[in-house]
Amino acid sequence: MALQLEAVRLDEVVESVLAIIRPKADAGRVTVTASVPAALAPAHADRDRLAQILINLVDNAVKYTPAGGSVGVQAHELAGGRLEVVVADTGIGIPPADLPRITERFYRVDKARSRELGGTGLGLAIVKHLVLAHGGELRIESEPERGTTVRFTLAAVRNAA
Repeated sequence: MALQLEAVRLDEVVESVLAIIRPKADAGRVTVTASVPAALAPAHADRDRLAQILINLVDNAVKYTPAGGSVGVQAHELAGGRLEVVVADTGIGIPPADLPRITERFYRVDKARSRELGGTGLGLAIVKHLVLAHGGELRIESEPERGTTVRFTLAAVRNAA
């Protein structure tokens, strides 16, 4: 797949994604917040594919966070002209034994819960593919009953007008 790379404001993409996911979060009584500075350097990214990454990650976070929990999206600049986007939740978490496989196509941690909540088992595989296509890195940290944090990097655009 060819990416249409351009300067993309992360704050705008995150807000548009949260607008899509917020009704589902509200229905599940999950608080969704964003902390993405408007002054952050733009990402060198394909806007639609970046939105797809974030929709998958935020939707998963909301889906696996019980009522009263929270999901937060943050972004900040790293050294070396990179940006890091972080999606963190207070959800059910992922057992350590499953972490190495969760980005495999069709892999599911809990088959019964996945049937109940829907999905194809492709979300994180797609996320991984799209992050790598952008030249980024994907890291997933999780602790059962404490939550999950997914981080990915993108190149920043310097001297954008």
